[in-house]
Amino acid sequence: MTDTRSKLLFMAGLLACQLATAQTTAPEAADASLAPFHPLPAPQTHELVLKPGDRLAICGDSITEQKMYSRLMEDYLTMCAPELAVSVRQYGWSGERADGFLARMTNDCLRFNPTVATTCYGMNDHEYHVYEERVGRAYRQNSLAIVEAFKAHGVRVIQGSPGCVGKVPSWVKKPNGTVEDLNLSLCQLRNIGIEIAEKEKEGFADVFWPMLTAGARAERTYGASYAIAGADGVHPGWAGHTIMAYAFLRALGLKGDIGTFTVDLRKGRLTTSKGHELVSANNGEFQIRSSRYPFCCCVEPVEPTAPYPACASDDPSKDSSIRSAMTLIPFNQELNRLMLVGKHGKASTYTVTWGSRSKTFPAQALARGINLAQEFPLNPFCAAFAKVDSAVAAKQQFETVEIKQRFRSPEAKANMEQVVAQVEQEREPLVAAIQAGFGPVTHTIKIEAVEGR
Repeated sequence: MTDTRSKLLFMAGLLACQLATAQTTAPEAADASLAPFHPLPAPQTHELVLKPGDRLAICGDSITEQKMYSRLMEDYLTMCAPELAVSVRQYGWSGERADGFLARMTNDCLRFNPTVATTCYGMNDHEYHVYEERVGRAYRQNSLAIVEAFKAHGVRVIQGSPGCVGKVPSWVKKPNGTVEDLNLSLCQLRNIGIEIAEKEKEGFADVFWPMLTAGARAERTYGASYAIAGADGVHPGWAGHTIMAYAFLRALGLKGDIGTFTVDLRKGRLTTSKGHELVSANNGEFQIRSSRYPFCCCVEPVEPTAPYPACASDDPSKDSSIRSAMTLIPFNQELNRLMLVGKHGKASTYTVTWGSRSKTFPAQALARGINLAQEFPLNPFCAAFAKVDSAVAAKQQFETVEIKQRFRSPEAKANMEQVVAQVEQEREPLVAAIQAGFGPVTHTIKIEAVEGR
């Protein structure tokens, strides 16, 4: 390729984030801050990418090393889709660019024979300034090399985009560009990622655009202090990480059908979908045993390794809340549907009690189906969910120690294979604790007609 042609191709890619075309995803017209952004349309996942028994590698920079979106993903796969029996490892490394992972992926990742991998680079690659052609060229080259290396080892890949920034971070001593300039640069790397995914016929997770648009909505709804990209402008809190997890889970093709409970209100009978079984039924009260959990956006604390939002103190108007992210993206609608359908009711209104919480619904809404996971944030699964999440957090924390310390120790330099065997032996009980913590939950749903309505 000639230098002139190369420059033209890179300039065309940059213009894709700056010029409107008939194919781009239109920004929200009501928000002027999004007007400069017209990203390329992201490819959609229509089929389940995951296969039973898959080994998932979650790869990325310091945002991945926060062990938040990776933890939410492992929580979801463990408890909401247990039939897939997917095992997970996270490989986050602070400050890393795509070339950094490329240099270490054989030693740190491929040795464990992953079958599917997600990548999330670009934040450090864009160098926190106005887009330059050399930056795009390096990101393209290194990202493509990562995908090709994974594919050469039979690994299916989800090419993830970088997220967005909320401000110029403090560690940038000589800023070169505004926040908008930085996000336009990240948007360009996102577009390059789409081109790579389409060329290689692999999946793509759009992290950038959902974060940017959700952040704009959040500021309008909850105030200017809401930081979707985190207090430092780069490392998100729970809300931003929930959007990231959502992007990757959707890219993996997960459909979100947690279960359906169908009640004949006239006959007092309930049927369940796969993963749930009716234990008993008595006068509108149904006891159910479930081996699939809904995703819990808050929990009853169990002193986890890393704190998870507690229902008692969770504020859905804050960027520290998973529940707040669920007001900005269709997480519950697309990934977390535990439906209660009540048919043939004679009353106009019914009260549904699930665990210790009650809510009243019109009969028409109950007939269409209500999403228990959305309507009851604090529910009978929260305690069990917290226990498993705590075990997931402990395992992922060890994985950072494993890769960054133990694999870089003097002992590893002397005999890497011996260190790997020893560290993996230490990791096994942490993996076992996740499975030991995950078991069927027995819960009760009571449906009562509201008198006089």
